[in-house]
Amino acid sequence: MIMKNKLAAWIFWTVLLSLFLLATGLFSLGVGSSEVTLRGLISAITQGRNAAGYSILFDIRLPRIILGFAVGGSLSLAGVILQGMFRNPLVEPYTLGISGGAALGVALNIVLRISGHFGVLSLPISGFLGALIVSFLVYFLAVKKGTFRTDSFLLTGVMISFISSALMMLLMALSRSEDLQGIIFWMMGSLEEPSRLLLRSELIVAVLGLLASYLFVFDLNAFGLGEEEALHLGVNTERSKRILFVLAAVLTGFAVSVAGIIGFVGLVVPHFVRMFLGGDHRILLIGSFLSGAIFLILCYALARIVIAPLELPVGVITGILGGTLFVYAVSKKRI
Repeated sequence: MIMKNKLAAWIFWTVLLSLFLLATGLFSLGVGSSEVTLRGLISAITQGRNAAGYSILFDIRLPRIILGFAVGGSLSLAGVILQGMFRNPLVEPYTLGISGGAALGVALNIVLRISGHFGVLSLPISGFLGALIVSFLVYFLAVKKGTFRTDSFLLTGVMISFISSALMMLLMALSRSEDLQGIIFWMMGSLEEPSRLLLRSELIVAVLGLLASYLFVFDLNAFGLGEEEALHLGVNTERSKRILFVLAAVLTGFAVSVAGIIGFVGLVVPHFVRMFLGGDHRILLIGSFLSGAIFLILCYALARIVIAPLELPVGVITGILGGTLFVYAVSKKRI
């Protein structure tokens, strides 16, 4: 009976968040410097490219909303996985140096002008490679005698993140003014990804990452009791930690390489979802994924409204809004 009530509650929240995601997507599709009414949206759908505003809606805004869905879901899901592994509410993808590695890879690409020889696609590829290199560096430094030590891993990740930031500052200090502008713009975070191939790839990675995370849902629940308890419950803790870390690194690395550094999604969203849905990862994973997507799409809409007709980088909005919400929650002692 209790399990049936839980299942009914989980279905209710999943459907509710899905509807809210749809509403947020439609809201973001219609607002901006060129507002589109519901009638205009229906006209664009029925008449195709002959309708006024079709290009703005489906060639510019819709791809960015889809990218916001994938990136927001990926970052929030990675945050839930890492917080479950470490049993630490302050752990997020960026505190482990993953984003720092991606930023360093893109900065090196810009300074060395690699994109001029290999095209624009080399920028996200450089970011992804940088994220993976730093992730595996942190991993191998934290592994001692074949044992994955989460405490050493967290400290090593924080230190590698500081080193990456210092190297970024060094590159920015030595770079040309036009290169500096490109680095800063990328670091602010943006959903303006012109490549449809990368957009589809990020969407596939996000959805597959969500499905893969459910293979370890009971492992994550067991980690909440402590590693020793998880081991007694039959969980292969070392193997699970390795696979979950690689999964979180891929989700974060790909998202950051495509959209730049978009902070606070992986930290704030899981906290608030946990407040409403509890700590069971069977609902926490999908709830955080959908909520992260909603949060980032909403921030994208606000980025277009605040100083319209100009558009702010979405990373600026997530930083301000996410930081404010987190401070509010801490002040109310809800976390």
